Order: sequence, then C-alpha cells, then structure tokens
Amino acid sequence: MGGPTTVDAGEYSTDELLERLEAGERIVVTTTFLDEPHEVTLRFDGETYYCDTPTRLHKHPTAEEMRTCIVKNGYAADA
Repeated sequence: MGGPTTVDAGEYSTDELLERLEAGERIVVTTTFLDEPHEVTLRFDGETYYCDTPTRLHKHPTAEEMRTCIVKNGYAADA
C-alpha cells in the first residue's frame, strides 16, 4: 500500500471518506484552524476508526461515531 492520500476539508462527502477508510486508505485532511494550516489523519484498522490531530488521538469504535466526528469537525463536504 502507498502513502496516505491528502485531501482538502470538504472535498469528499462523509460517506465517501468512510468508504475510503474502510477500503484501507489512510487520509490526511488539510483544514484551517485559527488561520493556520492543520492536518488530521483519518484511518481505520479494521476494528477502530482514528482521527490523529497534532494535539490529540481520537478513537471511535463504530462508523457512526466516526461519522459524527467527521461532521462535527467539518472534514466532509456535507458537514
């Protein structure tokens, strides 16, 4: 498998991001926080979903919890 895919926040829908994660892709979402570029890595290990931020690691046991995180943080087009 290659390196992570980098996308801009809002480039894909929540469903598209979840499908890509479940297919084994690691996705780096580029967003802006306090006028500074910010990268978040989204991944799925087959059991747990992860959001790696520069300051925190979020773990989500279900796709629904990951969906909530993606929407809440504005990573998807439909957020």
